[in-house]
Amino acid sequence: MFRLGLVGAGRMGRTHLRALRDTTEVGFVAVAEPVDQLRAEVVDTFGVTGFATVDDLLNTGGLDGVVIVTPSDRHVEVIDAVARARLPILCEKPCGVSAADTRRARQIVSDARVALQIAYWRRFVPQLQTLRERINRGDFGEVLSLSCLQWDGEPPGAAFRSRSGGVFVDMGVHEFDQARWLTGSDVAHVSAAASPVITDSAVTGDPDSAQVLATMASGATAYVSLGRHYRGGDMASVEVFGTRDHYFSVFLDPADGERAQLEALARQAAAFAEFAGGAPGRGASVDDAVRALEVAEDAATQVASAGAGEVG
Repeated sequence: MFRLGLVGAGRMGRTHLRALRDTTEVGFVAVAEPVDQLRAEVVDTFGVTGFATVDDLLNTGGLDGVVIVTPSDRHVEVIDAVARARLPILCEKPCGVSAADTRRARQIVSDARVALQIAYWRRFVPQLQTLRERINRGDFGEVLSLSCLQWDGEPPGAAFRSRSGGVFVDMGVHEFDQARWLTGSDVAHVSAAASPVITDSAVTGDPDSAQVLATMASGATAYVSLGRHYRGGDMASVEVFGTRDHYFSVFLDPADGERAQLEALARQAAAFAEFAGGAPGRGASVDDAVRALEVAEDAATQVASAGAGEVG
């Protein structure tokens, strides 16, 4: 089995653990988590070895790779530590909270000569993989418009939002990466708007909903809708209009719970194990992560200039 260490046992860290719970070719054997209660819970539930610090995890040995699921503003710090241990890295998106962070991570892994894959799990959803193949094959003719919607069941806590980089970085990078990956075309221009509504009085500067209209280099338009209030649970959908065909899918459906995400995370982990072994990367590269954050920063700058997202 390809043996993984996990850094971070918060909500997303536990999601990764659930995704690999029944796998045999790749799985978690250890976790580093500074919060005693969280660490004890995952050790008891998932049968992994627990460590209080990243250094303790790395110094123990016996790992083939590390998955980083810390708060986003600690991604680069942990990448640096793992790279010094010469272990392949799968880092949760967005890989820092700015494009500058991700460029620094890129230099770190380049100097250390270790593999770094960014965990954009949408690339491992079968419906989206098939959609990408059809677009590349020309089944849609000229792609005219792409719509990517991501609405969460409820907002995350204020502590998380204060370290996440805001709605465009925390949520939007998924859609920006997805649009680029599906169409094989880069984002050429974005126009962004955000609602001033922030329902959590402890949060400032991070609107509960934001929208982006992008022009792709191919000439297609891409509409991205982000929100934190979707009755029933987390939802993500994609719609493509072309000169020959149309496609729509709610690939993350609240009625199915976490199923689509868990299955994609398991496929992503298997692809990471292959990548760490020298196979071509099938997941998002660090360059993809840089570009997604550049688009997010452009959108956030536009909203900040317009004065949106500051009303509680």
